[in-house]
Amino acid sequence: MSSLRATLDFLLYDWLRAESLQERSRFSDHSRETFDAVLDTCERIAREKYAPFNRLVDTEEPRAVDDGQGGLRVVLPQATHDAHRAYVESGMVSAAQDYEEGGMQLPYTIEAAANGFFAVASVSIGSSLLTKGNANLLMVHGTEMQKQVFARNEFAGRFTGTMCLSEPQAGSSLSDITTRAVPDGEGFEADPLGPRYRLKGNKMWISAGENELAENIIHLVLAKIPGPDGKLIPGTRGISLFIVPKKLVGPDGQLTGERNDVALAGLNHKLGWRGTTNTLLNFGEGKYPVRAGQGGGLDGRGAGAIGYLVGKPHEGLRCMFHMMNEARIGIGMAATALGLAGYYASLDYARNRPQGRPVGPAGKDPAQPQIRIIEHADVKRMLLAQKSYGEGALALMLYCARLVDEQHTGTPEAADEARLLLEVLTPIAKSWPSEFCLEANSLAIQIHGGYGYTRDFPVEQYWRDNRLNMIHEGTHGIQAADLLGRKVVMEGGKGLQLVAGRINRTIEAAMQRPDLAAHANALAQALQQVGAATKAAWASADPAAALANAVPYMQAFGHAVIAWIWLDVLLTVPADAASRSFAQVGRVQSARYFFHYELPRIGAWLRVVETRDPTCADMPEEAF
Repeated sequence: MSSLRATLDFLLYDWLRAESLQERSRFSDHSRETFDAVLDTCERIAREKYAPFNRLVDTEEPRAVDDGQGGLRVVLPQATHDAHRAYVESGMVSAAQDYEEGGMQLPYTIEAAANGFFAVASVSIGSSLLTKGNANLLMVHGTEMQKQVFARNEFAGRFTGTMCLSEPQAGSSLSDITTRAVPDGEGFEADPLGPRYRLKGNKMWISAGENELAENIIHLVLAKIPGPDGKLIPGTRGISLFIVPKKLVGPDGQLTGERNDVALAGLNHKLGWRGTTNTLLNFGEGKYPVRAGQGGGLDGRGAGAIGYLVGKPHEGLRCMFHMMNEARIGIGMAATALGLAGYYASLDYARNRPQGRPVGPAGKDPAQPQIRIIEHADVKRMLLAQKSYGEGALALMLYCARLVDEQHTGTPEAADEARLLLEVLTPIAKSWPSEFCLEANSLAIQIHGGYGYTRDFPVEQYWRDNRLNMIHEGTHGIQAADLLGRKVVMEGGKGLQLVAGRINRTIEAAMQRPDLAAHANALAQALQQVGAATKAAWASADPAAALANAVPYMQAFGHAVIAWIWLDVLLTVPADAASRSFAQVGRVQSARYFFHYELPRIGAWLRVVETRDPTCADMPEEAF
């Protein structure tokens, strides 16, 4: 992990100037030394508790066994329990929280960087991303009692958390969910944990939905409260958010000894992230009747999962987006880390694998000894592609993390700018690494040749794990429609203008350096193309035509953003080539690769956006 640490140190301290965060009152107790201590601890835990077991958790998947109560429970490898315990004991679950909450008041920039070690070591062992997102949501939208009983116990490691959105019949279409929540008898509004409801429905693809890593699991569940006519309100307007604990908890935060009516129906066996339990959960089917006395429950016999309303009725999606946006940046970091893991593995292989001979004026001389494959230009091309994708994406992730800190601790004007910048950049931060760091993993397999397709080397697992990230937290199509359909036009296009302003600032600085002027001009042209395509897409009043090519738009916009990030990074590299270290030369060459081989691709992507090309939309179903 030394390569990752060196890259993180450079990005944090030389590029983002993370040490300046200690000037903020919230972070005034911190310094380079405390930041480094966090990075040291996480690097050590990842190296000792995660990395050695990455293949183990891939081959020894979670198993569902009889729980002795007529239902199922999940068995995980001991290594997963050990890794989870080490992570909790490190304090990283609550690292960003106030001192009063048991946290470190750590900047999110440092937290995000430190968590990169775990994702590189073994992305599927831990599920802390969901627990932290769950608890953070409750700290914003929950009542004081909900914070005390649920969120703080999640931060302390006593409970884990999930987010339950998708359903078997609905998938990403949340407007079509059918899980319903009805008031739980007389006085339901007066429950100290929040208005109490009974939920019934099924939730699919729930990561960490069943495990025994902690005392309890806190599910955040989207469900609909029926209208006065008893029918579910169509669309997303009727969606509310509920806390549904696996085991009921009292106002004192202690388990009551009652099992809630939440049942594991089965495990989903995915091609990647096999160390993370992925579940189908049934809420309220009567498998575990709860509080059946005096005719309680949906059927008078205790059926129905007990849940507590978060926020106001019908505002569940607004609350859940707080967790979803946080999770999207986390998925982008996971995809980035997997791309880097494959790069490091293939770089090591290429440096040690002898094969082939150099081509001279007379061709190849078979009498000469073989050379290592890293000496072949095409292998260098594949390594440069991986490096430019992975390190460019990592820089973007940390830039977004720095914006989160600005949003929370900056001046009102700076905080609002950071909010708008994140609105535009978050779909890219989630989706671009999920696509192009997956491509990096494919190139890592290619460098390994036939060995890359075997389980004797880790690169095939990295590819399988990363393939899931194009679907996690919203598919490419959903993110692209959000970017072109909402984010770049919201508030009169102010967010897009702010991104363009930041890019232009970098261009102006780079134009002052002869060694960067060509890249600056290329980026200026790319920015102009993105702006023109945005206007052209919305030149008609037909949203369907504008959004038909939203994915190529996002690919082009993402490439322009990564080019900007690389150019901004190069501003830290000495202009004098003779004075550059090998690490600096590597950054210069990676940026050069991206500008020469990748950025020119945006023309084709944006052409179909500008013309609102109807080829895909017009294809008759019968013609497939």
